[in-house]
Amino acid sequence: MSTLWTPDGERPVGRHDQSPPPAPPAGPPGGSAGEEELSQEELEAQMAELREQLANTPPEIVIANHAFGLFELATLHLSLQPPQLEAARTAIDACGALIEGMAGRLGEAEPQLVDGLAQLRLAFVQIRAAAGGDQSDPAAGGGSQPAS
Repeated sequence: MSTLWTPDGERPVGRHDQSPPPAPPAGPPGGSAGEEELSQEELEAQMAELREQLANTPPEIVIANHAFGLFELATLHLSLQPPQLEAARTAIDACGALIEGMAGRLGEAEPQLVDGLAQLRLAFVQIRAAAGGDQSDPAAGGGSQPAS
């Protein structure tokens, strides 16, 4: 069974064919010195299997997963000391463009994504204020807040 990461934890995602999941690769890409490298044919077979898995996954799940990735990127930049406000703003705006641009088409994850985006925008404003960011001075981490 596949899972989808969300801010509230992993959520199981059912498969259409209910076949057992493929065995994970033997190790990380590049491997360690003692591991065999995969042949070109084995690599191509693995890529074909991954492409098939992706093609059999509903697009709203893949897109929602990308939105969660942008959410994580924004929270990472907000959690750094000092916060990287411009990088966070870019990730928040991208997340908002994706979630709001796909409104009504993100499946079960949509309410959680919309709520998470609102919380992320609020956190940005609060962190910017706590950091003493002047809204009119981009050099001080200010500037406009993320698009809503």
